[in-house]
Amino acid sequence: METTSSAVDVLFILLGAVMVLAMHAGFAFLEVGTVRRKNQVNALVKILVDFAVSTCAYFFIGYSIAYGVDFLVSAKVLTGAAGGSFAPKGYDLVKFFFLATFAAAIPAIISGGIAERAKFLPQLCATAILVAFCYPLFEGLVWGTRLGFQDWVTAQFGFSFHDFAGSVVVHAFGGWVALGAVLTLGARRGRYRKNGKVVGIPPSNIPFLALGAWILSVGWFGFNVMSAQKLDGMSGLVALNSLMAMVGGILSSLVISRNDPGFVHNGALAGLVAVCAGSDVMHPIGALATGGIAGALFVWAFNQCQNRWKIDDVLGVWPLHGFCGTFGGIACGIFGQESLGGLGGVSLPAQFVGTGLGVGMALISGFVVYKALHALLGLRLDANQEMRGADLSIHQIGAYPEDDVPSFAGDNAMYDPDDEDEDPIPVRARA
Repeated sequence: METTSSAVDVLFILLGAVMVLAMHAGFAFLEVGTVRRKNQVNALVKILVDFAVSTCAYFFIGYSIAYGVDFLVSAKVLTGAAGGSFAPKGYDLVKFFFLATFAAAIPAIISGGIAERAKFLPQLCATAILVAFCYPLFEGLVWGTRLGFQDWVTAQFGFSFHDFAGSVVVHAFGGWVALGAVLTLGARRGRYRKNGKVVGIPPSNIPFLALGAWILSVGWFGFNVMSAQKLDGMSGLVALNSLMAMVGGILSSLVISRNDPGFVHNGALAGLVAVCAGSDVMHPIGALATGGIAGALFVWAFNQCQNRWKIDDVLGVWPLHGFCGTFGGIACGIFGQESLGGLGGVSLPAQFVGTGLGVGMALISGFVVYKALHALLGLRLDANQEMRGADLSIHQIGAYPEDDVPSFAGDNAMYDPDDEDEDPIPVRARA
């Protein structure tokens, strides 16, 4: 029975890891649908390569900082077959996989904020630094019980800082790092004119944007529910609260934005971001309220950023992840209270302290890392590269390659279909 239980726990958290891995496709398509066509390939490649760099950085450095565990031992020890500190059936290995997908969400969040004008290599360097050192330090304080932070919070306020699935640890942290990156990088060329005019840049593909939001929304149930990390800790309350927060975000963003499809689809994500922290302790009505407030806050903060404060955060990752994640950390301390139908075990002052610490560490990390890389490597594409687009400037191919060469139909006179040795691609097109 013990062996069976261990195997079931491995399968449980593995399914969660796969669902969160799929969310990275959601990040990719959300960005593809938002940026201009000339930057779509770059969005896809960034998310994928950032995931690979994040996994390596987290495997060799980050996970050890967060939890005091490293994998530089034999495979027999890693699988628990030789005893020691590793659990049977390789449970700790799939736990790493699960948490690595969380860590990789940090650069995936940032990617959307700095889209369309960031160099490729400096961003990969930032990813390695953030996932190896900055994110694991805060993760370890909250989830890894490192440096006695949670013990101190409990002693001061009666309860520890509660963040069940990462409203603050993942989303707020990533969003506030992104704010530092966006401010360091500056706005896209032509976005804000000297006369104060704001030049609107509409999404390039609403269906891709919607697809990304749907993939993220479905995967989020693995993100939240599987944060229990073992089958006997799973709660249907988490699933229902996630659902209620998602629909709350959809409805409020629909009303506030007056039917804007970009806001509606991101409103679902705003609700899910906000409910992560307290999804295991809130009443479903509290989760609905949390999601509804988050959806409205996202629309307001996005418009303020883009039009009033002139912060060119392309996908609105600070309003979505940073601002709504911060609200989620505090909302856990409100709607998690027994007096509001929650399960209790949370303290509003503790939530303020933990959330404030996460925001501070993230903002400092964002400015320090990106300003240092800007000084050493330069962060921005030059004017010609940005005008041409990141796809052709960095990857030498666009999302629609046939549009970049003369059409075959227009060069029929140059091609004899009866000559099997003739190249069907016109010489002028190849050149």
